Amino acid sequence: MHSKSVAELSRDLESGKVSSVELTQEFLDRIKREDSKYNSFITVTEEQALADARMADEQRAAGNATAWTGVPFAHKDIFCTNGVRTTCGSKMLENFVPPYDATVTANFRQAGAVCLGKTNMDEFAMGSSNENSYFGAVTNPWGLSEGNKRVPGGSSGGSAAAVAARLTPAATATDTGGSIRQPAALCGVTGLKPTYGRVSRYGMIAFASSLDQGGTMARTAEDNALMLNVVAGFDPKDSTSIDREVPDYTATLNEPLKGLKIGLPKEYFSDQLSPAMEQQVRNAIKEYEKLGATVKEVSLPNAKLAIAAYYVIAPAEASANLSRFDGVRYGYRCEDPKDLMDLYTRSRAEGFGEEVKRRILVGTYALSAGYFDAYYLKAQKVRRLIQQDFINAFKEVDVLMSPTTPSPAFIQGEKTSDPVTMYLEDVFTIAINLAGVPAMSVPAGFVDGLPVGLQIIGDYFSEARLLNAAHQFQQVTDWHQREPQ
Repeated sequence: MHSKSVAELSRDLESGKVSSVELTQEFLDRIKREDSKYNSFITVTEEQALADARMADEQRAAGNATAWTGVPFAHKDIFCTNGVRTTCGSKMLENFVPPYDATVTANFRQAGAVCLGKTNMDEFAMGSSNENSYFGAVTNPWGLSEGNKRVPGGSSGGSAAAVAARLTPAATATDTGGSIRQPAALCGVTGLKPTYGRVSRYGMIAFASSLDQGGTMARTAEDNALMLNVVAGFDPKDSTSIDREVPDYTATLNEPLKGLKIGLPKEYFSDQLSPAMEQQVRNAIKEYEKLGATVKEVSLPNAKLAIAAYYVIAPAEASANLSRFDGVRYGYRCEDPKDLMDLYTRSRAEGFGEEVKRRILVGTYALSAGYFDAYYLKAQKVRRLIQQDFINAFKEVDVLMSPTTPSPAFIQGEKTSDPVTMYLEDVFTIAINLAGVPAMSVPAGFVDGLPVGLQIIGDYFSEARLLNAAHQFQQVTDWHQREPQ
């Protein structure tokens, strides 16, 4: 059962082939047995999961079921879960138990899905390797050999590793600069970052508010469509949520791709991309040509500025968002503070990790008097140019395709001493967040035994088209079905 997709499990539950309790117990047993190798979960909610599974079986017996009723999944530990610890991978929130559900959490609960637990992540979603978690690094299931352990990507590395290791059929995730697509690519799973505003951010702990977007991870494009059907939609509790009709994302999965116009951004097929990676991506694009798509080169001339702009805007917003963690209201508080200033400074110094502190410092500097115009304002102007590049490209083509990452999963510890080198891991993903357009990563081959991701980028609110393109690719390839040994 653990190797089946969400769609297959839903059909098995519907037919009575298996009960939700049996299914949930199988995944819980697998997590207990296997996760010590990966460290993909921070919290496992066994008792609550089995109670929810029993309720789901009762709902199915009463004929009151959705596609998700009784299907197990996991939440990235950035989504607030009522009564369940939500840490955001940080010592600062090690013992934080929210008194409410995030909208994404509430939607899955309403759909009858069974949450197995909360997955590991880079602290406050800041990182590209899941080595920044207070609860320890996550290991990629495709790279477990001692002395050669590979990162799963970040910040949603726990979700990606758990899906890849078949500890859960699906998991929620978030993407601020590539944190769904990059780990999905490195772990050989399918991940979708929707259009900014398509999924509510209410109850999703903030990193950079104008960039953060909740999304989905699973084995297949079809499973991502089923997840998006649950989480997409307007939420009056989120001021950035967009009031726009939500289609059934599974309805157009099987439409033919004949006539689909694919653009290849020349800036994404550059010297930063290894020849072996490029070959795998171009092989995937040839499959699209066989399916009737046409391919042309396009340009995103300001893409080269994306990392510089992002690492001004994102830390600036993080600096503001994380100011709430002061040791007073909730979160970590230092022992025996001498006075209020000591409480503030020691609580933050002891509660935050090194990468979070680095970004707070950079962001505070960029927002300070005398530097705001030179850094933050300039970065926002560059962001507008990047957005215009995408708008212009989608006047010529239906989707853009590129590699998701410049290289396969790297060895743990290889890049932790050089933050700039680590930041370059997101070179092909960051511009998408700055523009706010949707994108996804689908498995597209292997290099040296490690997964390669194909990134598919769409115009605003074109998630259905992306899922259709990914699903059709997965009908003629089996990369998404490969399992790590």
